[in-house]
Amino acid sequence: MRSRAGDVLIRGFIAAGAVAVTVLTGAGAWSGEAHGSTVRETREDRENRENRESTVLGSGTPVAPDEEGGRVLFRFRDKRITESSGLALSPAHEDVYYTHNDSDAGPVFFAVGGDGRTRATFTLRGAAARDWEGMAASRDPQTGRGVLWFADIGDNFDGAWPDVSVYKVREPSSLRDATLPAVRYRFRYEDGGHNAEGIMVHPGTGRLYIVSKEFSGSIYQAPARLRTGRVNILRRVGPAPIMATDAAYAPDGSSFVIRTYISATVYSAPGEQLARVAMPSLEQAESIAYTADGTALLTGTEGSDSPVYRVPLPDEVREAAASTPTPAPEPTPGPGTGTGAGSRADSEASGGGTEAADRQDDAGVPFSVVALWLAVAVGATGIIAFIARRTR
Repeated sequence: MRSRAGDVLIRGFIAAGAVAVTVLTGAGAWSGEAHGSTVRETREDRENRENRESTVLGSGTPVAPDEEGGRVLFRFRDKRITESSGLALSPAHEDVYYTHNDSDAGPVFFAVGGDGRTRATFTLRGAAARDWEGMAASRDPQTGRGVLWFADIGDNFDGAWPDVSVYKVREPSSLRDATLPAVRYRFRYEDGGHNAEGIMVHPGTGRLYIVSKEFSGSIYQAPARLRTGRVNILRRVGPAPIMATDAAYAPDGSSFVIRTYISATVYSAPGEQLARVAMPSLEQAESIAYTADGTALLTGTEGSDSPVYRVPLPDEVREAAASTPTPAPEPTPGPGTGTGAGSRADSEASGGGTEAADRQDDAGVPFSVVALWLAVAVGATGIIAFIARRTR
């Protein structure tokens, strides 16, 4: 179930963090002119800047932004779509996008056209919607048919549920309202419960991954063969950026992207960061997906009449992804898993050790900055509490 108070608190932390990063980098709400004067940015200027802001390669080299920049692709016009939490491009229907609401909305998803109008509404038979937080689309490696995945993985108490569920649905061949049969897979994390909102499926192997939403998040890999008769174990394969809200694989499988409240980060493999991409300023960034040709990202938010943005990926980022080998990730040993010395040695030899992975930058946010975020947030909370007491 969704925690509204928790979301407000998280957004407060992120906002405080933005102030902290601004102070550290000098690249936020105050911008200095060449002659040294300081000018206050207007809200419009800030939004335009964020939409044009360059992408930064993992090496720290600035990349020239695409001339088109981020733009609104469409807005959801259906009054029933008030909390769009997942987003996926249809594998079979041109210019059709799938979305679903957050918790308490039932096991329902929508097929939406490029004009933002709903083309069809589908209900999953025998499914529950405890806290749907994300979705993914793929093709069956054997048949080539479209497959949709719906992730009931939200857990605001980080372990309140004994297991989480993902529902697999064959993509409907026609866009007419219908009830569809779904296959349920149950999952449990190898290292205890986690809150999560990101799900992605490798387009080549069909393998499923879940990305946790935490201050120290992780990417978890599902078994190659999923079973319905028992709980499937999710094993950690790498770190994830702070408070990840969604994830998606590129259509060719060469890379994947993880969305946070602030930006998006492109990886060639777990722990191998390629680029950090500036995103449009949204009230609550919830979803991420690739366009069919893999040249741009799509990102959305919650709310009535909410927009879906198209953010082009600079050529340098796509070329870097295409030129980087994509090794199959192997699970890293987790606490209490009893993997043994041999497994640990194999993992470290392949560069997939937990310690090595955790040394990677947290999607471009160093630990010192995270600590400063928290300090600023605590200070701001104290000031608000003091003012509230004085004004009683």
